[in-house]
Amino acid sequence: MSIQTWHEALHQLQRDGRPHALATVVAAAGSTPREPGARMIITTDISIDTLGGGHFEEQVIETAQLWLASGEAGLRLEDFPLGGRSGQCCGGHVQVLIELFPAAEMQVALFGAGHVGRALAQVLAPLPWRIDWLDSRRDGFPETPAVERQSRHSYTPDESGIKQTVAKLAPGSHVLIMTHDHALDRALLDALLGRDDLASLGVIGSDSKWASFRRRLRDAGHSDERLAKVRCPIGVPGAIGKRPYEIALAVAAELLTLKTSLVTQVPTASRRGLDPALLRGLLNQAPAFTPSSHESPAYGVKHDG
Repeated sequence: MSIQTWHEALHQLQRDGRPHALATVVAAAGSTPREPGARMIITTDISIDTLGGGHFEEQVIETAQLWLASGEAGLRLEDFPLGGRSGQCCGGHVQVLIELFPAAEMQVALFGAGHVGRALAQVLAPLPWRIDWLDSRRDGFPETPAVERQSRHSYTPDESGIKQTVAKLAPGSHVLIMTHDHALDRALLDALLGRDDLASLGVIGSDSKWASFRRRLRDAGHSDERLAKVRCPIGVPGAIGKRPYEIALAVAAELLTLKTSLVTQVPTASRRGLDPALLRGLLNQAPAFTPSSHESPAYGVKHDG
């Protein structure tokens, strides 16, 4: 990433749906590398901008990357006595608020840019999901540019092209197959069944289409257990309508029932976010945060809201 400033990086990472953290100096006492308001962006492998450098900044980066690796979201408040915790001779005291933004809430791989595929891409566009949209035709995609968190990929519909494309899909993807060709749908499904790290796998079509596919895929060596993971037809049960947009709405609604990220983030208490006492201490410059303190508490207060 060639971006040099934290605000440019934040915009790009938010747009792309990549995991990142925003670290902000929220309070300082004594001699410190930077003043409150200094910010930097941290991803799983790089950092952008600076909080002043030194071992203190290395500790901030390591802490943020550890939390990013866990996939958690929310707020963390970290306390840094620069002499005691960070080993820096300036001897000041810094509090850093780390805001964690995990990857996009959902990763969807959409095969097909026909009428239903275009309608579905339109329905999903406002959501904070990452969409990989794939089509085998050079002119398959609409002329309008891709929206945020959406990438478009063309591939060759031969055996080699299909294998390479399937291998590049992000782990944890919810895959939807709705191409213009039933034979291509089946070839894609054949390759996708070889991946055991996908979140879900759905194919547009009827019960009779799936019966035909299932028979041929079983003959190709796929087990009944693996075939049972395929959804065909796709769409929320009970939805009626054959217009592209109606089908797209039904499929989007079904994806919501498969979405698990919010389930793991349901708060268990009525109070969420940082402890108000900690915030009051920061705002009022409470004695607990003076540089004379040799304590180095780490306030890992989880915000799940």
